[in-house]
Amino acid sequence: MINDTLQNRRYVIAIIMSAIIVIFIFRLFSIQILETKYKEGADSNAFLKKTQFPPRGLIYDRNHNLMVYNKPAYDIALIMREIKDIDTIAFCKALNIDKKFFIKQIENLKDRRKNPGYSSYTPQLFMSQLGIEDIATIQESMYKFPGFYIQNRTLREYSFPIAAHVLGSIGEVSARRIEKDDYYSQGDYAGRDGIEYIYEKQLRGEKGVEILLRDAKGRIKGSYEKGKYDIAPKAGKNLTLTLDIELQKLGEKLLTGKVGSVVAIEPKTGEILAMVSNPAFDPGILVGRQRSKNYWALVNDPTKPLMNRATQAQYSPGSTFKTIQALICLQMGGITENTMFTCNGPNSSPIKCTHHHGSPVSLLSAIEQSCNPYFWNTFKTTLEKDGYGDKNLIFKSRYQEWADDAMSFGFGEKFEDGDIYEQSRGNIPKQEYFNRYFGKTGWRAMTIRSLSIGQGEILVTPLQLANSMAIIANDGYFITPHLNKTDSMLTKIHKTAIDKKYFSIVNEGMWRVFEFGTGRYYKIPNTSMCGKTGTVQNGHGKDHSIFVGFAPRENPKIAIAVVIENAGFGATWAAPISSLMMEQYIYGKIERQELLERMSTSITNIDVKER
Repeated sequence: MINDTLQNRRYVIAIIMSAIIVIFIFRLFSIQILETKYKEGADSNAFLKKTQFPPRGLIYDRNHNLMVYNKPAYDIALIMREIKDIDTIAFCKALNIDKKFFIKQIENLKDRRKNPGYSSYTPQLFMSQLGIEDIATIQESMYKFPGFYIQNRTLREYSFPIAAHVLGSIGEVSARRIEKDDYYSQGDYAGRDGIEYIYEKQLRGEKGVEILLRDAKGRIKGSYEKGKYDIAPKAGKNLTLTLDIELQKLGEKLLTGKVGSVVAIEPKTGEILAMVSNPAFDPGILVGRQRSKNYWALVNDPTKPLMNRATQAQYSPGSTFKTIQALICLQMGGITENTMFTCNGPNSSPIKCTHHHGSPVSLLSAIEQSCNPYFWNTFKTTLEKDGYGDKNLIFKSRYQEWADDAMSFGFGEKFEDGDIYEQSRGNIPKQEYFNRYFGKTGWRAMTIRSLSIGQGEILVTPLQLANSMAIIANDGYFITPHLNKTDSMLTKIHKTAIDKKYFSIVNEGMWRVFEFGTGRYYKIPNTSMCGKTGTVQNGHGKDHSIFVGFAPRENPKIAIAVVIENAGFGATWAAPISSLMMEQYIYGKIERQELLERMSTSITNIDVKER
């Protein structure tokens, strides 16, 4: 019995000892393999691992002109556990900061809510993006401040103070971005908007690591194993844009003193040649330590300079939409090239014409003269071609076809397969909207007549307008508008719902606008051009001036849209600006210097009259 008891005790003791051994083994495994804290501590006693930041890729325009490059910058990093008995006042004085800032930075670094990756054993970013002038004083006295280190970085520099909305900017990464992409650490910088954001992974490169050896007192003794285990940073890949820098500069010059935008596209490729938005700003002010201050100044500016009006602003297209209206109604069989309608000028009803001209009016004359009654009758005839049917079903079916055809031009949706940062959809109104507003049987062509002349609920962006001109120049297709000059985009072809045969008709009408109509004063000498002016009603002030077009008529090289807000007639401001832009791109220079001077020095908050 006694022997049995002893035997049982032996088993219990053996089990307890085995459990203790297993626990110790698991704990050792956890400390050495799973947990990084102890490894980091051990490594930091022997090594200092300095991050080597790669230079970002350079950005060029289509003609290989350098637009964005890098300049040297510096960070101040620290390892918290190594900071001992430093002269805080001297340190702050050397960096030209105050003690409150110093204390706040240390607190923020230790706050794991703000800095989830904090460890007292690993380098943490104290200050970033310092220029050589910022660290000149402290550089030679860093040995007095153990635990603090200088590490190299680069800052963006710009060859020209333009194209800020296209290029975008660099800013400190957020905690959310760090969580989504383990490439980033607290204090890293990345593209925040524009091309810098869209092509961040291409431009950022790959970080490197330099391993430095410490002695027993923590002093740096040099490179570990002569750099055998260092990882060299890999520079980001360069990017060539579709922009023509000279055209972009001209566009920004022409928009001086005006609110609006210019978008120019090469029709055959979908390459964006210029994308101008004004008010604008110098991209260089969002670089370095002044970024935050300057950014908030831009945010609070009532003129909204941060808004890219070329892709985000939405306008009624006005008379520029008549070209699209003609194509849709030809396709739907509502009219033919020879269809005539009567116009009684300002006495016309229910939609007036803005001026007197010959009557009856043909389609080509209607485009040339921008005749409102013609396009109202075209719209009405097309939608009512088969009557209304029970509960408006036949009419609604015709309207749906009309809306679908309009959206095939890229209206009412974003260019999702492109690389344009921040776009608005615009709006081609759906029948559900009219059902809610007027009732299911309460609307017909008369109810929505404003759509016939590009007013009412139709909204477009300047980018969409320029793309619609590329479509007409191409006889019915477009390649997604884009900014990266890469052949891979040429596969992104979109065809409209309109038969190719109808485009030559509208093409001729737009040619007549420059030969005999509202654009004739601004025709480039000896150049065949196509265009359409628009004067768009604005519920918040003076009418907007709009122009769309392309040139040359044969083998078009440039399609364009210009919107000048609150400026009045399309032929007064938008048309000449468009003409100058087309001249610059086609011929590489501008002969009409008097017109250039007048357009680039005029402001649009004055009364203007159409010539």
